Amino acid sequence: MLYTDTITAIATPVGEGGVGIIRLSGTEALPILRRIFRPRRGSDRYRPQLLRYGQVVAADGSVEDEALAVYFRAPHSYTREDVVEVHCHGGALPLRRTLELALEHGARLAEPGEFTMRAFVHGRIDLAQAEATLDLIQAKTRTGLELALQQLGGRLSQEIRSLRQALLRPLAYLTAMIDFPEDHLPDEEVLQPLRSAYALAEQLLQHADQGIIYRYGARAVLLGRPNAGKSSLLNALLRVERAIVTPIAGTTRDTLEETANLGGVPVVLIDTAGITESSDPVERIGVERSRRALATADLALLVLDSSAPLTEEDRLIAALTHATPTIVIFNKSDLPRQLNAASMLAGHPMLRAEVTTAATTGQGLPELGTTVAQVLLGPVALPGTTLVTNPRHRDALARAVDGVHTAIKGLEQGLPWDLAAIDVTDAVQALGEITGETVSEDLLAEIFSRFCIGK
Repeated sequence: MLYTDTITAIATPVGEGGVGIIRLSGTEALPILRRIFRPRRGSDRYRPQLLRYGQVVAADGSVEDEALAVYFRAPHSYTREDVVEVHCHGGALPLRRTLELALEHGARLAEPGEFTMRAFVHGRIDLAQAEATLDLIQAKTRTGLELALQQLGGRLSQEIRSLRQALLRPLAYLTAMIDFPEDHLPDEEVLQPLRSAYALAEQLLQHADQGIIYRYGARAVLLGRPNAGKSSLLNALLRVERAIVTPIAGTTRDTLEETANLGGVPVVLIDTAGITESSDPVERIGVERSRRALATADLALLVLDSSAPLTEEDRLIAALTHATPTIVIFNKSDLPRQLNAASMLAGHPMLRAEVTTAATTGQGLPELGTTVAQVLLGPVALPGTTLVTNPRHRDALARAVDGVHTAIKGLEQGLPWDLAAIDVTDAVQALGEITGETVSEDLLAEIFSRFCIGK
């Protein structure tokens, strides 16, 4: 794909700030800069990667803003094209006016993700690295940020390319054997490499769900009878008074969602109305929304009031969690204990852990956060393990694993070599979709449409 036009966009978030950035990329980026920016000292010759102080000016010479400008000469830029940035004051009006001037002088407004698309098309980054830039921007936890930086640095891409390369040699043998069926197919040239590649791909796929949870997070719903302390727990985990808490049972009438960092995992905590029979139509709507929240949750946090005896209502609510991985929280542990829930929990098919807390004092909250992360993540990958963090990558990797596995089984069973070649070819194609070697235009458009304008 050859780009002949110059694009521009605001590269910083909407709102007021100290600095806002207008970015241009393309052959006309520097000429447009010379038309809209006047350095305070010296000529309008720009040394690459050197900030110049000056003024943004209109066609009639009137000053629009004081700013800094920098020029990045191709190919030493983000897009491998000529790129300029104008660092304006970060208000909506200065940025919009500078953008308008760039458009007036021949630039085109960039599409979402078009700067990163150009970086991919020009070979500066591959597709997995391009997607990692979005992960980096949207990271919600330190762990998510570290994983995005690893992907941006090419860690996953290197492993995928090595895996893909490992499949090409046995594929070449299989293809050759189709033309010479009387020759013997050496195991060391085909089956052994396929088995080794399969083991590596399986290892990557094994912890993909864990990586995706680190990147995208999970949903955990707080359930319990009215006044069990769900809202107090939510506030304590968030460290802010987000939910209204009163001694009156049933204060929460609707679901409330907030995100917390629990053990490095971004977890959407959903506070729900107490699930109870009620003649109040508003309360009934809240209860129904609580049930729907549970149906879409990755984890149920069953909150029990440990200072009160077990009730039939507790049993009914616990029964609703039997289809969802569940952590039981014995709350209000700072009060004398009266609860005995052993018989109820003994038959819970999805019980994963039990934690004792006191939302008002903070007792047990660190343990709760750690337990939530452990239950969601499952067996933690060893340090240094490359984690797949993108569902698209996981699905492509799964198809590659299936293709290689089918090829191995077919060869072991004496099936025709051309069938195995088709399966290995499918695996090579699937791996190429991750890094972009075998990706369609439609898929590229869909991926980059998720980016913001200016990135």
